[in-house]
Amino acid sequence: MKSVREHVKEKPWLGWVLFLFTMAVVFIFGLLVSSVMERRTEALFVNKAANEIAPLENRNEVWGANYPREFESYYETKDTTFASKFGGSAMRDILEEDPRMVILWAGYAFSKDYTQARGHYYALDDIRNSLRTGAPKTDQDGPQASSCWVCKSPDVPRMMNKLGLEEFYKQTWAGMGSEIVNPIGCADCHDSKTMNLKITRPHLIDAFKAQGKDITKASHQEMRSLVCAQCHVEYYFDKKKVEGASIVTLPWKNGSTVEDMEKYYDEIEFTDFTHALSKAPIIKAQHPDYELYQVGIHGQRGVSCADCHMPYKSEGGQKFTDHKIQSPLNNVANSCQVCHREKENVLVQNVYDRQEKVAQIRVELEDQLVKAHQEAKLAWEKGASEAQMKGVLKLIRQAQWRWDFVGASHGGSFHAPLETARIVTNGLNRAAEARIELSKVLSSLGHNGPVKYADISTKEKAQKYLGLDMAKEHAAKNEFKKTVVPQWLEKARKKGLLFTAATN
Repeated sequence: MKSVREHVKEKPWLGWVLFLFTMAVVFIFGLLVSSVMERRTEALFVNKAANEIAPLENRNEVWGANYPREFESYYETKDTTFASKFGGSAMRDILEEDPRMVILWAGYAFSKDYTQARGHYYALDDIRNSLRTGAPKTDQDGPQASSCWVCKSPDVPRMMNKLGLEEFYKQTWAGMGSEIVNPIGCADCHDSKTMNLKITRPHLIDAFKAQGKDITKASHQEMRSLVCAQCHVEYYFDKKKVEGASIVTLPWKNGSTVEDMEKYYDEIEFTDFTHALSKAPIIKAQHPDYELYQVGIHGQRGVSCADCHMPYKSEGGQKFTDHKIQSPLNNVANSCQVCHREKENVLVQNVYDRQEKVAQIRVELEDQLVKAHQEAKLAWEKGASEAQMKGVLKLIRQAQWRWDFVGASHGGSFHAPLETARIVTNGLNRAAEARIELSKVLSSLGHNGPVKYADISTKEKAQKYLGLDMAKEHAAKNEFKKTVVPQWLEKARKKGLLFTAATN
């Protein structure tokens, strides 16, 4: 058997082939070693603090100097181009799309304005622009409490720490206008020294305590959902605990199902508003996203909110969490397809199939409730007594709570489609019962013919039916945005609450 040297002597060109092959291998290996070393070096130095971050630092840009990748991806929440079938980041006038909601919230500010919120970057702009916050002319004008800011800014934990919790909750929304000036950001979820996930809203800690749980025992994976649960939950303003304060409270004492929370609200005789037509004592659901997520398959399998809405990504030598908090449907490859192998269009259609089926039942419930409210109004006009209406109003309250619980959740019909369908169907049954009882009341009062329902085919017609002067509302809000908001921001700049590159 000939040796390699003998083969080379017989075929000189073979030596050049071996030489070039060896050089290629060495070159590729060198690139690999260089890449590994570069990535290790980058990993070692990337998080070396460019700035020392103070506790409760409210300015996101200060954090961004140390964590540029996370900061830059967070500011991509400015993007409002994505719209899914039932959500996304684009602004949508929900009352325009579904005027029935104007009637369902008659007597409450949501009947004036319900616009789908944009990304977290716009959290403060959206609440300032909303007609629901009114148009205060001074720092003490308007009925809204400081509680309305609680989920909108890292300035909130700063002010809670500065004033004390009870004193913070005694302030007005307008009174905090020049202090709450930075949109949702780093200090809402992270410890400034360790960057560990951190609960900064006392109401979530208190809710765990009320259930006999210690939130400090939560794992890192659980924390990747709990920091979201600081805001994406059902809550109410407790005005009885401390005189003059409206304290954000989670109604989880009995549990976190729709029935558990309803029982809690009934026990404390809580009502968000009395319906302007039916006089039913209504509970306005907020956004029980965490509660529904927990009973869905993803929550039960330990998938966190961040896994889908803030998936990991890699740049250079760094793996980090993408802080462009958004619908997974706008990032299917990095969210859904990490676990699921189906094609993107198949996965998206699966989501829509579930959402459409729940939406169909929910709209049926809306129709029943809109009629029930107007039938109850007619019963009062015909002289119905409190005793006659008591059972009817309780059924309306229960039915609307279930409708709102599902409607107010972001993606609930995907997070937990079986549970949301159960809740809405349960509400549909109660609405039907209410209407049957109303027909009996009306008959006893001598009304046996059909009920004439208002034309609410558009938002404008529905609001006019309720007697809302929307031109006046919009004019006042525009004046507020033109005069008061700039004053707030100027005060904040003078206090150093807003980031300026020249001084930071």
